[in-house]
Amino acid sequence: MRREVRMEDISDGKLYRAEDLVRAGCGGCEGCSACCRHMGESVILDPLDIYNLNIGAKVGLGELFSRYLELHVVDGVILPTMKMTGEDEACGFLNEEGRCRVHAHRPGLCRLFPLGRFYEDGGFRYFLQTGECRKKNRSKVRVSHFIDIPDLKANEAYVADWHYFLLDAQRYVQGCGDQERAKQVNLEILNRFFLTPYQGGRDFYGQFYERFQAIQKMREEWRR
Repeated sequence: MRREVRMEDISDGKLYRAEDLVRAGCGGCEGCSACCRHMGESVILDPLDIYNLNIGAKVGLGELFSRYLELHVVDGVILPTMKMTGEDEACGFLNEEGRCRVHAHRPGLCRLFPLGRFYEDGGFRYFLQTGECRKKNRSKVRVSHFIDIPDLKANEAYVADWHYFLLDAQRYVQGCGDQERAKQVNLEILNRFFLTPYQGGRDFYGQFYERFQAIQKMREEWRR
């Protein structure tokens, strides 16, 4: 989701790389689950999130999409988002103590918070969202340690590739002027990257890039 804001209004004015220290340590978020409630449609999932929840957390795709996720139009493209339910509009993966039941396999945006990504020149750097997390006196922690993703280098390449792919899709869908064609593009993305099961015995990135390469011909058409 693109945010039309000024960096100086939402961050500490710095951009970080994986090896940098950033004041994001929240001490395990003990006693707080504010960022898991009242988030509306803002927690957007990518294909790796589906893989981790389905394969890692062992939540069936049918249950995942019927109970925990919703589909929403994000800048013209239909994408899954975390469903907020109940009077307190909470994520369905919160337990009665306000702790995440799938913490080891939580979505990338949840893992990243309160950091964000600033995309430029085909890649991205991280920034600290200063007004989002309620935790005071956060400690300094290395970005890579805070995010805690296996093979972070491969993950960063994947995140950038997925982001710029979505940008191409969004520009095409919003500008093609053909509702039927836009629908076809959306169905292709949903089926190829989200609804077709991934294999648990195989590395995610290899499976993703097989699908990613198979859709490049369509992507070239978007760019004409």
